[in-house]
Amino acid sequence: MKLIVGLGNPGKEYDMTRHNTGFYCLDVLSDEMNQSIDKEKFKGLYTKFKYKGEDVILLKPQTYMNNSGESVAAVMQFFKIPVEDLLVIYDDMDMPTGKLRLREKGSAGGHNGIKSIIAHVGTQNFKRIRVGISKNKLYSVVDWVLGHYSKEEEKLISEGAKHAAEAVLCYLDDGFNKAMNKFN
Repeated sequence: MKLIVGLGNPGKEYDMTRHNTGFYCLDVLSDEMNQSIDKEKFKGLYTKFKYKGEDVILLKPQTYMNNSGESVAAVMQFFKIPVEDLLVIYDDMDMPTGKLRLREKGSAGGHNGIKSIIAHVGTQNFKRIRVGISKNKLYSVVDWVLGHYSKEEEKLISEGAKHAAEAVLCYLDDGFNKAMNKFN
């Protein structure tokens, strides 16, 4: 069973903000897979389905970013999902807007959602897809990540979200190493 998590904040006011890039990528993926992420449980919204004979769960934690690990850990414990089957998609200010970086493990890099997941699952050894949102020194970090995409950024993020969905499908079909080789 694979658990694929997109990070973000719940509520309409956060739709299409930079910090909700993980939610956006999961929405693109769920549309591609013809799934609706609409079940409420585990402090999140999720769906569970079969993909080529394997169970897959798509999860959008509804705990707000800083407590994302509560929802992720609850799903992992309930379904007995090992950490090697966890993949998290989230925003990264240190990368150009829309660019992807896939990694099998790593530190939180200052990302509070990832810090929470590491704290709740007890390791930083889980797969990630980071999606760039750039950085703007004219804004505080909080104002930047909670701000909405500009028109130019929307095009880049839309392309990045499509590539993230393709990377997840490649991972499910051919493994994470192949996805890293193709999308990094």
